[in-house]
Amino acid sequence: MSDVDQRTSGVIRDETAARKALTFFKVMAFVVGIGLLVLVVEMVLEYGTSMKGAQNPLHWWPQPHGFIYMVYLVATANLGFKVGWSLPRMVGVMLAGCVPFLSFWVERQVAREVEGRLGSR
Repeated sequence: MSDVDQRTSGVIRDETAARKALTFFKVMAFVVGIGLLVLVVEMVLEYGTSMKGAQNPLHWWPQPHGFIYMVYLVATANLGFKVGWSLPRMVGVMLAGCVPFLSFWVERQVAREVEGRLGSR
């Protein structure tokens, strides 16, 4: 069985629920991707320019970003359970939300895969 076959071998029992989970995942992957880029700007301002605390206009951003990332984890797990991913696959997609720009690429790959599986039904 190829790597692609192993990743997509889970059974999708409820197509409607899987489509809703995919939409939620796509939105959260985009939001987390943008949020991660804002976090990078915040870190550059803090550590690159020595703008500490209230001097940094984005000093408030890390905590909301952490909450948004947790929602992304829920969205990924929800989609993963709906489409039958393995735990390592889910964790890999979750970790993609930690790397700037990677969440955008992984979101496209996941959407293409899941939409293809849903379209073949």
